[in-house]
Amino acid sequence: QVQLVESGGGLVQAGDSLRLSCAASGRTFTMNGMGWFRQAPGKEREFVADIRWSGGSTSYAESVKGRFTISRDNTKNTVYLQMNSLQPEDTAVYYCGGKLLYGGYGYWGQGTQVTVSS
Repeated sequence: QVQLVESGGGLVQAGDSLRLSCAASGRTFTMNGMGWFRQAPGKEREFVADIRWSGGSTSYAESVKGRFTISRDNTKNTVYLQMNSLQPEDTAVYYCGGKLLYGGYGYWGQGTQVTVSS
């Protein structure tokens, strides 16, 4: 099993920045990457960004391109999400996911709340 622990959420104002962290432990060799998803009240969980362990290739949702940056520290099995120019529509619970070697996302963190006030 893999444990994912997110941190870094909070309450900020529009235009501010936050950095989320997600630390993975356990059988991390069963993963080939990690990603961030978010779920706003009354909405389905949506993809935000992901990154591969090997090579570091990244992908982003259109809504966050140019504002959010995902990065990794392989030595710490930790993924970060730098969020700049936050807007009220970014308000959501942000979840870290672990992508399986031969499948989709099989591990999830407990989530961290991000609230952006206007």
